[in-house]
Amino acid sequence: MSLYIGVDSGTQSTKAVVLDLSEGRIIAEASVQHVLIAGLPAGHMEQNPQEWTVALDSVILELGAKIDRRRVRGIGVSGQQHGLVPLDAGCQVIRPAKLWCDTSTVKECELLTKKFGGVKAVIRKVGLPFLPGYTAPKILWLKRHEPGNYRRLRHILLPHDYLNLHLTGSLFMEYGDASGTALLDVRRRAWSCDAIAAIDKNLVDWLPPLSSSHEAAGKLRPALARKYGLSADVLVSAGGGDNMMGAIGTGNVVPGIVTASFGTSGTIYAFSERPVIDPRGEIAAFCSSTGGWLPLLCTMNVTLVTEGIRALFSWDHASFDQAVAGTAAGAEGLTLIPYFNGERTPDVPRGTGVLYGLNCGTLSSGHLARAAMEGVTLGMNYGLRRLVDLGIKPKEIRLTGGGAKSAV
Repeated sequence: MSLYIGVDSGTQSTKAVVLDLSEGRIIAEASVQHVLIAGLPAGHMEQNPQEWTVALDSVILELGAKIDRRRVRGIGVSGQQHGLVPLDAGCQVIRPAKLWCDTSTVKECELLTKKFGGVKAVIRKVGLPFLPGYTAPKILWLKRHEPGNYRRLRHILLPHDYLNLHLTGSLFMEYGDASGTALLDVRRRAWSCDAIAAIDKNLVDWLPPLSSSHEAAGKLRPALARKYGLSADVLVSAGGGDNMMGAIGTGNVVPGIVTASFGTSGTIYAFSERPVIDPRGEIAAFCSSTGGWLPLLCTMNVTLVTEGIRALFSWDHASFDQAVAGTAAGAEGLTLIPYFNGERTPDVPRGTGVLYGLNCGTLSSGHLARAAMEGVTLGMNYGLRRLVDLGIKPKEIRLTGGGAKSAV
């Protein structure tokens, strides 16, 4: 009977599972933590892609020790979206990857938007605005701030594409994750000539081929197959961005289903059979990895905030939940605007957090915990309401991500 390995390479860790398809159950799990590069200026969030491949190797080897390796037929990778992995002509990493949560590219977004003639023109031509989290402004940042590194640039990948490259040796990008670069015309599922020209006409040669998510990225490299103890016939699926794969995992592949993902960031998204273009640019007009579209709200501050408050009081997760549950809804007027890391929706990349309503009655750990959880949840609710404004008709909300484990 066949086994399949699923890998999720996130901001905080690489997690992997083995699925026994005949029984429909997970039979093994493994994870390895990641770290952000420390000491960078405010707004800069970076990781070394080589750390992802080391973690990938580690979790697959750990899983291999728990299963019959001969039964493994396929590997699929889900990855954090938007990160810029710049490679030279030999497919070697030029510099650390700038991540989805990097907000250092505000000026580049302004420059690109100006070239188009304003935000409305960008949305009309590309389908979504240039935001600091997306890949396109990161490329322009590299061109403007590190010209020496930019001259070496010959290939541009996203994090999950880089892991597929490690596994197969192939350069490949599927439509779902590509739609989060702000380089794809999301209506046509093709690279945008206008977006490319606004940065550098040579980009057209540096972007990988595009394909549907049902196409395989390739077979496992023979040397890596030997290292893992797996067959060289193991297929590596196209995989996709974490949200696109989260949609498939939660059955969000037909109209009416909405997924709420509570991770470091928070996302709310729904399947649509047609492009959903937000004229205000608040909802990202992404493509799905199932042939449709995936209108999506992303807030940058969810478990990032609750974990920060939890760490402040040295609580475990159960203690944090108890503190929230023991405080009345509304936290007696204590409100936390949770922009600890800037924010994407609303688009305030230099925004900061605000506690409002502190008094002798609300200055307690329980009130702070409740205000943190409510602040991030209501921030996501804004996105749900905006999806409804754009014609999405939710019938059911399905939860995923680490924060979804908290019943409170």
